[in-house]
Amino acid sequence: MRCGAPLLHTGVKSRKMTLAAICLLALGILCLPAHTSAWHRNARQSAASDVRPSRDFSGSTPSRDSGRLHLKTPLGNIVIHQHDSATIDYHVHLETDTGTKDATRLLHSFGVRLQPSEDGVVLVGVTTSRVPAGRLWVTLDVTIPRNFSLDVGTGVGNITATEDLVGHQMLVTQGGNIVAGNINGSAHLTAVAGGHISVKNVSGELVAETGGGHIMTGAVGGNAFLHTHGGHIRAGSIAGIAHLVTDGGNITLEHAGADIIAETAGGQIQVGEAAGVVRAKTDGGGIRVARTYGAANLQSADGSIYLTQADGAVKASTATGGITAWLVSPSKDSGQCDLQSTKGDIVVYLGRNLPVTIDAQVQMGDTHGFIIDPDIPLVVHYDDGTRGERIAHAEGALNGGGEVLHVRTVSGNIRFVLGDADKQMEMFHQQMEGMQKQIDQMQKNALP
Repeated sequence: MRCGAPLLHTGVKSRKMTLAAICLLALGILCLPAHTSAWHRNARQSAASDVRPSRDFSGSTPSRDSGRLHLKTPLGNIVIHQHDSATIDYHVHLETDTGTKDATRLLHSFGVRLQPSEDGVVLVGVTTSRVPAGRLWVTLDVTIPRNFSLDVGTGVGNITATEDLVGHQMLVTQGGNIVAGNINGSAHLTAVAGGHISVKNVSGELVAETGGGHIMTGAVGGNAFLHTHGGHIRAGSIAGIAHLVTDGGNITLEHAGADIIAETAGGQIQVGEAAGVVRAKTDGGGIRVARTYGAANLQSADGSIYLTQADGAVKASTATGGITAWLVSPSKDSGQCDLQSTKGDIVVYLGRNLPVTIDAQVQMGDTHGFIIDPDIPLVVHYDDGTRGERIAHAEGALNGGGEVLHVRTVSGNIRFVLGDADKQMEMFHQQMEGMQKQIDQMQKNALP
């Protein structure tokens, strides 16, 4: 009762206001259930109206333990699962927009035909000849025996097969993405309209083509042909010949066991270790190669070129960028090294025991020239060019001379430095670690 005592000592006016407040509160409490019920009723009606009309159906057929699934559908997302049974099982889920006229008929306009074939099973998605107007979403979940291979195609939709597959895999979508797991065999993956392609490791040959998406892969045990019309290409390693082409993205390859051809019309090219010949060309970015064991031909129209360690003959040219090259040991194959830049500087790190003959030239010698380590025995002299410019030359032989290193720039400086082998290896490992992080991040961000 003590807590109510102050009300007994208030004035008349205060008591009236308090009573009025109590009445209003009581009136609100009495009215609340009706309003709450109406709100919940409207919410349930709204939620019910948002539920899309749908239809599900399933089927199954016996099969051998190994074989091939031929799956073709004019539309639909395809999700591949595996089990230990000798059956092919499928489940189809269809949806259409709420308010679609004749939704029931539209949902029944799609069906599946399943039949055995000489090498496995054929599953075909079919639509009626006269389909009612409206949008139709289709998802085909198909479960196959673990030793089955795939020949899968969809007109509009994604293809997802994240469990390990065995044999030759052919996945084609006209308008979606492709996501695949490890493949113990070869693969041909195509996203015609421009979807992304993501695959983990492929033990055999990999062919991946897309009209404009990214291509991401882990280790490839055979040759690889990867082509996109507008996306990036990122690969962990390719044991065979690597042919990587994009019309507008970046190219990243961590390890190459054979020759590389990498071309992009508008991106950067980054290569880790390359055992074979490297041919890299970009019309709109830079080129970075950590180490080459064979010859390299690097061309950039509008970017810089950076080569950490070259064990083979190198030809590098760029129009507007600079060139940095570490030449730490004699070339394993006979051939001259040729570094050329039109408007950029060139920096060459030379191993202390490297036998090489240097022939360097700066065309605009009046305004640009050489920066030479005092321990490098080069002689600099000048000639007059045909246009009145003063051309600077630097020549000399290190450790008795060897293969000729040609270095040319029009309006840049040329610098020769005695390289530190420990520093060079430190930089090499840093680049490889950076590329490994890129590949790891790529795999984490792969499409589900």
